[in-house]
Amino acid sequence: MPSRLPRANAPLAAIDMGSNSFRLEIGQLQHGRYRRIAYLKETVRLGAGLDENGYLTEEAAQRGLQCLATFAQRLQGFESAQVRAVATQTLREARNRDAFLVRAEATLGHPIEVISGREEARLIYAGVAHLQPSESSRLVIDIGGRSTEMILGRGRVPMVAESFKTGSVSLSMRWFPDGRFTEQMFRDAQVAAGAELEEALEPFAPRHWQQALGSSGTAGAVSQVLQAAGLSDGRITPDGLRWCIAQCLAAGHVDRLKLPSLSEDRKPIIGGGLSLLYTLLTHFGVEALYPAKGALRQGVIVDLHERHATQRGSGGADVREHTIAELQQRFDVDVEQAARVRQVATQLFAQALPHSDDEALRELGWACDLHEIGLMVSHHDHHRHSAYLLSHADAAGFSQSQQRRIAELVLGQRGGLRKLEAQLCSERFAWQVMTLRLGVISCHARGDLEPGALRLARSGRHALLRCNGAWAETHPRTLHQLHEEVEAWSRHEAPRLQLQVGG
Repeated sequence: MPSRLPRANAPLAAIDMGSNSFRLEIGQLQHGRYRRIAYLKETVRLGAGLDENGYLTEEAAQRGLQCLATFAQRLQGFESAQVRAVATQTLREARNRDAFLVRAEATLGHPIEVISGREEARLIYAGVAHLQPSESSRLVIDIGGRSTEMILGRGRVPMVAESFKTGSVSLSMRWFPDGRFTEQMFRDAQVAAGAELEEALEPFAPRHWQQALGSSGTAGAVSQVLQAAGLSDGRITPDGLRWCIAQCLAAGHVDRLKLPSLSEDRKPIIGGGLSLLYTLLTHFGVEALYPAKGALRQGVIVDLHERHATQRGSGGADVREHTIAELQQRFDVDVEQAARVRQVATQLFAQALPHSDDEALRELGWACDLHEIGLMVSHHDHHRHSAYLLSHADAAGFSQSQQRRIAELVLGQRGGLRKLEAQLCSERFAWQVMTLRLGVISCHARGDLEPGALRLARSGRHALLRCNGAWAETHPRTLHQLHEEVEAWSRHEAPRLQLQVGG
């Protein structure tokens, strides 16, 4: 359903579906300042629910769904445009993630986006930079349950952002599976973490930053332990981590561990968290890691606020627009042709579905902008190359889910429709791909389409394309392709395409 753009100062909600915990943050941005309205957190341990084949177990899925049901109650009255839910490493990995997402979205009542590791890193930095502004060059480290993000940035701009497949949950499950602590276990966990992070040693070397900040759960929990023990003012140091590890070894087992202020739900994953933190500080020359005020969930709210501001024309910067322009430049796109196809396709879409949501129209426009990037690889089957590149490119601002939808649109720009049979069950997608194909056909000679030459209307479940008679007489080849397009859609139940010339 279309969702209205919320007012400029409306509260916004972010849901962070992490590998260890799910978090709901409701906040408000006014005059550049962030105000928290509400915060809920539940330990779900989704990451511990991946079996040896990479499938999310039903038990873990139920924990996640129960938490989302609680969040849904708190979000009653929120419109879709006010809410953004993002899922991270566990659902990036889970082989049955699509089946889980169908249930999760039905429970939550809002779409859920699976974001890439680099997009997660970008959003983490956005949260930190907004809540803890500084013009110094900074290293931000965020240790999650199954991934660790590292970001170098200055001011509001992230310069290098990477994600690594190691986290407090995955390390704890692998090296401390029964809750015991030994020196060998800590050594093995640190070696494993170091092997995963080794490629980052040069890009994140100390000469590139002036201050190091630790974001999110693991860093926050250890910071509180050290402060409660009177060993620091909250900063995390190698000496402080050695003290924590010594306490674990003295206890011998997680059940006997008594670190001050450490919550019960954090204990089962503290071995992996300490091992990873110690590896990061010693390998990257971090003498002191300071707790950061912001995290992924605040970054999601900041990013959503800026998207809305861009749509209102009141400032702000939707990073997705910059990403599209970058991809066009990288793949040497004929931007004039892309603009022609965009103009026709989006006009036809707006004519047929005048009340569709803005995001559907924007996705269609982005597909038009990038539909020819595959020409850089080969003219033969360039639509397939375009779809592949779009599916696998780093695209800041886009979730994996949205990136995949746009790639599927681009795949459908030409050729048979059977390859998209499952996706065409979505009415929105079917109309998007139809109007993209009509835009490509109309501009196939790389010339502008005359105003009023084509008009598209919805007729029940089907589409009626009206073609100006005089234009049709002077463009017989385009008319021939339009007749072939009618034939292509006749093999599908809905929407079917009808062509009316003249009249």
